[in-house]
Amino acid sequence: MNDITPSQTDPASHQLRPTKETYERFQQAFEHLDKALFGGTLPRPLITLQRRRHTYGYFAGARFRNEDGRVADEIALNPATFAGRTVEDILSTLAHEMVHLWQHHEGEPGRGRYHNRQWADKMKEIGLQPTDTGEEGGKETGETIGHLIVPAGPFDQAAQRLMARGFTIPWKEAPAAPEQSKGEGAAEPDPNPKSGKRLRYRCPECDLKAWAKHDARLMCADDKALMVAGD
Repeated sequence: MNDITPSQTDPASHQLRPTKETYERFQQAFEHLDKALFGGTLPRPLITLQRRRHTYGYFAGARFRNEDGRVADEIALNPATFAGRTVEDILSTLAHEMVHLWQHHEGEPGRGRYHNRQWADKMKEIGLQPTDTGEEGGKETGETIGHLIVPAGPFDQAAQRLMARGFTIPWKEAPAAPEQSKGEGAAEPDPNPKSGKRLRYRCPECDLKAWAKHDARLMCADDKALMVAGD
């Protein structure tokens, strides 16, 4: 006899809209921070949730294209990091990636993953202090750069105003459940297993192709677009 799941016994669970609730909140946060910190000038990206290891989030330019041929950038946030962080911390990751979006359209991004001086200066302008150590006094530029929230700075004030209006992130990743028995809720296999296999990447703009390891981040220098895996 199969076990009965909570969703089968609780009629209220059928009224939940976790996808709508989650993505509407992040769209609300993006628009609020855009207006408060960037003058409402940023193009709208597609915000996604991605579990990329060892990162809170990332930005990818021109990652998506619709049926009309219009392109949209991607800002990805890692939901695996939400549970142990405050709402303001999560919003600061969104703002961090918004600076990358700003630089992609209005400035001169560093090559590949490099966070350059222009990016660091913009971060400080909006009230986020770049640091490669997660502490005060860390390097402001480089390959792997995090940030600290400047108390009472522009970002801190903007986030506090948003949260004062009741903003929350309602859905966070639950603690890992005991492993299910074979045949129940089997996960979809990872299409890019971490076996060291090399994948083909292409530029979404000019179709330039290159081969690299599964988790590489390649940038097309001509189009300043992040290359994507696949044929």
